[in-house]
Amino acid sequence: MKPYGVILAVLLALGACGRSAILDTPEPYAGDTAVAGRGGTVGTGGATDAGGATLAGGAAGTGGMVGTAVATGGRLAACAGTHPITEFALPIGRSQPRSIAAGPDGNLWFTEFNANAIGRITPAGAITEFPLVIPDSGPFGIITGPDGKIWFTQVLARGFGYIVPDGTRTELLSLAPPPPVDRLPRLLAIGPDGDPWFTGYGPDEVASLVGGGVGRVLACRGDGVWVGIATGPDGNLWLTGHGRDSICRLSLDGTATRFQLPRSGSQPWGIAAGPDGAMWFAEYGASRIGRITMTGEITEFATPTPDSYPIAVVAAPTGALWFTEDNGNSIGCITTAGEIVEFPLPTADSGLEGMALGPDGNLWFVEQTGDKIGRIIP
Repeated sequence: MKPYGVILAVLLALGACGRSAILDTPEPYAGDTAVAGRGGTVGTGGATDAGGATLAGGAAGTGGMVGTAVATGGRLAACAGTHPITEFALPIGRSQPRSIAAGPDGNLWFTEFNANAIGRITPAGAITEFPLVIPDSGPFGIITGPDGKIWFTQVLARGFGYIVPDGTRTELLSLAPPPPVDRLPRLLAIGPDGDPWFTGYGPDEVASLVGGGVGRVLACRGDGVWVGIATGPDGNLWLTGHGRDSICRLSLDGTATRFQLPRSGSQPWGIAAGPDGAMWFAEYGASRIGRITMTGEITEFATPTPDSYPIAVVAAPTGALWFTEDNGNSIGCITTAGEIVEFPLPTADSGLEGMALGPDGNLWFVEQTGDKIGRIIP
């Protein structure tokens, strides 16, 4: 099972499939033989319901496996050492958690695509699930806004909503201005203006959320839909084009610049600002972690595991970046020098997806097919 593929026809069909629907993906690019995290290829480009049933929390007993990096040089220091992994089982099977974010209450919040719920997990592992009102809405992306609301997208309902820490949630059925009929909202990020922004508002468009609806709508040039989104140190939005093998730098004044990736079929997904002033992104199809400077210089680093299919990327306080591997079934760590180590998960074929830095300083991630929330100490 490969979870990603944001083709309109596929998702429209999924809308009729109900809770058993799973987001599918095209066959990934075969790529070159992976090199064990050394060096990189360089390219340039440019052109309201309340409450929620509290359920027995996750069982930490299923986790605890330790992965160890072999540190042989100072450049690997940010990833070196022992990094314990703990997994917490979700109460509902086949819930398919997709994304996770730190909340304003000191907890982590996550989407459950198939269970049609928003979940909350404390740093100690206690889990609470909040069912959504709109049936089979497909909750997907999630982020905490500066207003304390935890915003989420609903792919199959073609909408979004928000939940506050006491569990009260609002799902927005009527938006102003009216969205395009083929809108498939995906991932979210806090923009340089402090508002939540999401990809998939319409073909080639991203939009901000203001108050109870859509605010500004901006577009990158070209066909297709942008997926990953993050704010860069330059004050711009940076987007990944999963089906177009490119990165877009988008200013709030509407100026858009596209940077084509060196490899066809690279399928970039997650993106994050790194500690070195560059943006780092996961190339799902090419099994590489990419780096792009503010001026568009691109470097790619192959994961040690061939066909690992990396998805989410997060910067940690240690100075390294961490990422999830869907097919590699590991958490990866990459230094800003491009050296990579991987930490296998205790659960086989877990279907790793979203990741976030928690308020406890640890990294938290979701396992779609494993139906677990995981934690790794960076």
